[in-house]
Amino acid sequence: MKTVKTLMAATAIATLGTSAALAEKWDMPMAYAATNFHSEVGAEFAKCVTDGTDGALEIVTHPSGSLFSGNEIKRAVQTGQANIGERLISAHQNENPLYGVDSIPFLVSSFDEHEKLWSIAGPKVAAALDADNLHYLYSVPWPPQGLYMNKEINSVEDLKGVKFRSYSTATARMAELTGMLPVQVEAAELSQALATGVAESFISSGATGYDRKVWEHLSHFYEVDAWLPRNIVFVNNDAWNGLDDATKAVMNDCAAAAKADGLQRSKDYTQFTLDGLKEGGMTVQRAGDTLVEELQAIGETMTNEWLESAGEDGKAIVDEYKSM
Repeated sequence: MKTVKTLMAATAIATLGTSAALAEKWDMPMAYAATNFHSEVGAEFAKCVTDGTDGALEIVTHPSGSLFSGNEIKRAVQTGQANIGERLISAHQNENPLYGVDSIPFLVSSFDEHEKLWSIAGPKVAAALDADNLHYLYSVPWPPQGLYMNKEINSVEDLKGVKFRSYSTATARMAELTGMLPVQVEAAELSQALATGVAESFISSGATGYDRKVWEHLSHFYEVDAWLPRNIVFVNNDAWNGLDDATKAVMNDCAAAAKADGLQRSKDYTQFTLDGLKEGGMTVQRAGDTLVEELQAIGETMTNEWLESAGEDGKAIVDEYKSM
């Protein structure tokens, strides 16, 4: 009897040891503040996976660029320095034009239009990510983009010489075409850049300005609804292929929930953050007709440039979207 009990105890210890050995911890770098809705959705996704696998796969988020800065995240996941991460995909348009499909100026200006575009473009972007050793998991759009300024503007002429924070090929090109001076600044560095005068303006959603309390440095927000960029959560292909089917199923279920929740939060957050900018003391208003018309003309130039660089895949996406 004593021998049986000893064997049972040894088996239990061995089982526990095996479970501990099989348990994995994945660090998930994110570029935005923990209070940003993208980071909150990511944290809930991570908890969903951890709980759904009973801790066999624990995902720990690292917001605010604390593990890798925004411009390092994609490369870190590609090379396996991190197994999973979230990134504003249009920031990598210089690597593949398809990554900038969500930032074609004025192609879409609402959530409904953007979801139609993404239903066409999403699979092609996922294929491009796969070629970069990344498995597409889910993505969430930002609210429509507007212009943040430290002065009143009524036309493109008023933009000339303004130091403009760029975060992608599209924003840098917009700066060039409007006569602004592009300055590369990641989201985590935005407040410091505005405080020190490195940047005087940027284009983003109300969410970014609200999260960063930009009313401390800027005075105006102009709603132009230029585009709705997306943050994508992706996994290193080798790490993904190393998971068993049950774990993949949990991750896919959690990803679907995060996608739906993130979209709704983005919609809800739009007016909330615009109201927050007003409460902070900023002037929040629709851009005037002259400014909008001039920006749309610039948008046509950028669209043609994107179509030329994106080739047949890009043309197919835009043609199918416009035919819907």
